[in-house]
Amino acid sequence: MNILLTGAAGFIGMHVAIALIARGHTVVGIDNLNDYYDVTLKQHRLREIQRRAEIQANSAPASHNPDPGYFSFKQADINEQAVINDLFAANRFHRVIHLAAQAGVRYSMENPQAYIQSNIVGFSHILEACRHHSVEHLVYASSSSVYGANESMPFATGDNVDHPLSLYGATKKANELMAHAYSHLYGLPTTGLRFFTVYGPWGRPDMSPFLFIRAILADQPIQVFNYGNHRRDFTYIDDIVEGVVRVMEKPAVGDDRWSGLKPNPASSKAPWKIYNIGNSQPVPLLDFIGAFEQALGKTAIKEFLPLQPGDVPDTYADTTELIADMGYQPKVSVNQGVKLLVDWYRDYYSV
Repeated sequence: MNILLTGAAGFIGMHVAIALIARGHTVVGIDNLNDYYDVTLKQHRLREIQRRAEIQANSAPASHNPDPGYFSFKQADINEQAVINDLFAANRFHRVIHLAAQAGVRYSMENPQAYIQSNIVGFSHILEACRHHSVEHLVYASSSSVYGANESMPFATGDNVDHPLSLYGATKKANELMAHAYSHLYGLPTTGLRFFTVYGPWGRPDMSPFLFIRAILADQPIQVFNYGNHRRDFTYIDDIVEGVVRVMEKPAVGDDRWSGLKPNPASSKAPWKIYNIGNSQPVPLLDFIGAFEQALGKTAIKEFLPLQPGDVPDTYADTTELIADMGYQPKVSVNQGVKLLVDWYRDYYSV
């Protein structure tokens, strides 16, 4: 298939691109390469995607590998509607995987306008383009942040998500609502994926795993919020990617059993669906830090701090529906995933 991947230079985007190419798909990636974090890392991710595509294309004779997969990249901003429209007009996209967004819970308190512009306005441009160019399936990134003040564990897609604790979470909930409107009005199949604490090689340097590694290696204190009483559903990147690709291949369909008298918040009569995608094994934050201490062979210096504004104490994904519909089952344990991340970090940063 010909697939548009937004946010291709991002952490999840890079790994999704490589997986799609490995399956023989043609991938057109876009990213605005903004400076929210190290642009050089984003450029290196793009080079890695291209390197993998070239290796695959050259790995077998054409007779044995007639569709080797292909990757092309265009620096573009989803806020530029004319650019997005031209891109869709020039390509016949069968699927769109929309991962471009302004990420980060705490940064949304410093620069809220960036979230409105990218996560709301930008997403509207993607929806409009998918509508007018008959895209067969739009898969987009939501977040566990939508659960906000909900304390029912594990988080289920049928739970109430009307009390976000950050603007970031609110914009992701808005994406789900916007997508439903387009699915209902125009029959556009859309699936939202609520990601749970993704980590792994090539990750974002502003996220806690990278901060932990950097601080432990430098014998500097790491900030442990909520006095270490967090639990997070840490999910290794390969498990996330497997779920994304499986969902992409199976367009959302309407649920004939859905009733407006007792509405299911995760499905609809329209071709619209919401899934949690996580490890379903919440890990205490101190145990997560312990995995880094073991992998690095050093003890962390911990600075215990209160819960930060916008943070939730725990996350725990109920992935029952994703398992039933897609056969999705995470495979990588936290100790395995942390070891793989640390090995990559040492190699990439030469430490």
